Amino acid sequence: MTAEERRESILVAAAELFAEVGYLRCKTSAVARKIGVSEPVVFQNFGTKATLFAAVVDRAADHICRMVDRVTSADVPVSGLLKLMLDPEHLQHVHSAGSVGAIFADASTIHDEPEIEAATRRAVRRFAATITGLLDRGRADGELRADLDTEAAAWWLLSLVASQRFRQTTAADPHAIEARLAESILAFLT
Repeated sequence: MTAEERRESILVAAAELFAEVGYLRCKTSAVARKIGVSEPVVFQNFGTKATLFAAVVDRAADHICRMVDRVTSADVPVSGLLKLMLDPEHLQHVHSAGSVGAIFADASTIHDEPEIEAATRRAVRRFAATITGLLDRGRADGELRADLDTEAAAWWLLSLVASQRFRQTTAADPHAIEARLAESILAFLT
């Protein structure tokens, strides 16, 4: 393997494990075992567990932003994409263990690792910019309100997604709340 291929294999394995068990419970030795190398190989490539997790956050953000950018440039109705994005089942999946969303949910709770905090800020800012681009297209195509502040709406949507766990653990009927929130947001945006 080239050095770049080795780093990529470590990132893939680490992303799977961090998504499944979280940053605090994931061991770098488990990442090494998953790809059949010794733990020092992981540290030689990333230095620290925090640096590895920050790289996973950056890589996951790249993946999501590329996916949204592809959709933004496709001839797919923005209102349909928003409906899918806000669907309660989709939000549940996004936050479930093993999903890429679990990485971001976990990263947002880590406040004592500067590298992770910086990667989380970069990721969220990129998400906001990418979603703003999607909303701009929806507004330009006449699908969304002409007076919509797309940047503020992007941050609002991100806040809604980020607070989904809160609603799941506190609302009496979280699925019904999620469905009503999705309806209300879509009604406001369109």
